[in-house]
Amino acid sequence: MRLYQRRLLLLCTAAAGMVVVLYTLLQTASVQTLRTTTSIWLTKQNMNLCRFSKLPMLFEHSNDYYYVVWETTCTSGAPLLEWWADDSTRFSIEPWYRQIDHTHHRYTAIFGPVSNASQVHYRINNYRFSTKQYTITRRTKYEPHRVLVIADNQDGPSEFRKILTSIRRYYGASSNPDTILHVGDAVQTASHLDDWQRQLFAPLEDRNSLQHTTPTIFVPGNHDHDKRRVPNNSNIYMDMYHGINDTDGLGKIAVTNGSYHQFYHSVSIGCAQVIVLDAECPSPEQSEFLLQELQSEAFQSARFRIIAVHIPPYMEFWDPYAWEHKGEKHWGEHVRLEYDPLFRKYNVDLVISGHQHNYQRSTVHRAPASGLSDTITYAIVGGAGGTLDLERVEDRNMYNATYLGHHFVALDISKQSLRWTALNVDGRIIDQFKL
Repeated sequence: MRLYQRRLLLLCTAAAGMVVVLYTLLQTASVQTLRTTTSIWLTKQNMNLCRFSKLPMLFEHSNDYYYVVWETTCTSGAPLLEWWADDSTRFSIEPWYRQIDHTHHRYTAIFGPVSNASQVHYRINNYRFSTKQYTITRRTKYEPHRVLVIADNQDGPSEFRKILTSIRRYYGASSNPDTILHVGDAVQTASHLDDWQRQLFAPLEDRNSLQHTTPTIFVPGNHDHDKRRVPNNSNIYMDMYHGINDTDGLGKIAVTNGSYHQFYHSVSIGCAQVIVLDAECPSPEQSEFLLQELQSEAFQSARFRIIAVHIPPYMEFWDPYAWEHKGEKHWGEHVRLEYDPLFRKYNVDLVISGHQHNYQRSTVHRAPASGLSDTITYAIVGGAGGTLDLERVEDRNMYNATYLGHHFVALDISKQSLRWTALNVDGRIIDQFKL
């Protein structure tokens, strides 16, 4: 080989190596977080192109409906959400529009009923902003359902990206969970627009893009929504369950800017029934709803009965000063004192919570002196990225497993069993059980 050929080969090899190194660097969690921060800054300076700032994120809205939210950096004319089930007729829905500020233009839509469709397709379509077609694969009641359980990724976008990478490895590049159960605290401050982009939407888009085709069941946390029942509060992206308990189907009133929306509702995941509660906003209405749902035929006849509530009834780790001197030990008292006796009375199998930033699980081996004897499993899954809680403030003498690290849970529900597998950021199993 001649000298110039060897030099050319060496140059090409070096260039290829640089491309690989650059690509690998751009995929790291810290660089992607920096890229998101830079993009937010450019948008604020009016230096970014008119574009989608948030591609569609999908939420369940009862058993037969879906809620979609997306956002652009400028007005996008008259967008439509188009959807169709299997190969049936296509429907077009005009979304609700809310201008948050001059660079945040939010759109939301509810579509359905999808009934017994095995696949549901949708896309955003207009002359200026359009998306590709997204496909939701739906399981029948007795087919196995794979549920990804996460919570408390707030203020930890780099760690959240690492968790999402581990989730992708667990499910495989061509496979997704059927449902995401997010047990609250997706962002640090609900009123900060940047938090929503940096801590939730951008990491999901960068890592897995699960949010387009896997519906999320969202359980509100204390950081996620403005609890003030006043006009013009800071509820910006938290109306996914607006009007869910109305009986008029899609004849729901338009979402009011800054209004308070209830979150408590129930939904089926295969042969399991899940009751979602709002731990931050106890009310007589929620208590009445909980009792009715626990007594209902749908809940009592379900193969597995699950409660999802952000604040656990039994916490052991927190900031000691805030726990003792700022009254935060009392935040979840109503969950423990009012709700938990009902959970035991009506044969709840599993209570899933977040809030405490680590992992704990108990299949209720309580101290004999407590006088309580039931078979509920309590699980705390607050480890999707937020700063970890490492200091013990209580000893309940009940937890079988404790892991003081970031993690996620793969929950597999079938007619025969409920399988729970908790994994750390490296994909190592830290706890598992079967009901």
